[in-house]
Amino acid sequence: MSRRRVNQRPTSAAAPARPEACPCGLPARYEECCGRLHRGDAAAATAEQLMRSRFSAFAVRDAAYLLRSWHPDTRPAEIGFDPGMRWTRLEILGTTEGGPFHTTGTVEFRAHYTDTGTPGDLHENSRFTRHDGTWVYLDGEVS
Repeated sequence: MSRRRVNQRPTSAAAPARPEACPCGLPARYEECCGRLHRGDAAAATAEQLMRSRFSAFAVRDAAYLLRSWHPDTRPAEIGFDPGMRWTRLEILGTTEGGPFHTTGTVEFRAHYTDTGTPGDLHENSRFTRHDGTWVYLDGEVS
């Protein structure tokens, strides 16, 4: 997801408890789904899998994973989370390329959230590329 929705000032807001179900929307437990990527036990095989894992990282406030999975040319120095923002649901609307044998790909998605209790959504077309053989987020166009 784009840094437009990321508060660039670090906050002391506590991370939410690790969820049982994975926030990415797949029918799996967090620890066995995106949690494996966040811990570094596995790498994303596709751009879509990276997108899902990054959404989950926003949901659980895993700044280290977000920075690690961001291309060094576009990565911010740090990530702060808005304490009133909760990412609640991810919809994948479409993908182009981004498979195991591609070097680039896009993922169009809608990320649902609540901001101090008010629901909203972010629609973005994100670009991904491989950096040193690993999928990373490059940038995105928010609409």
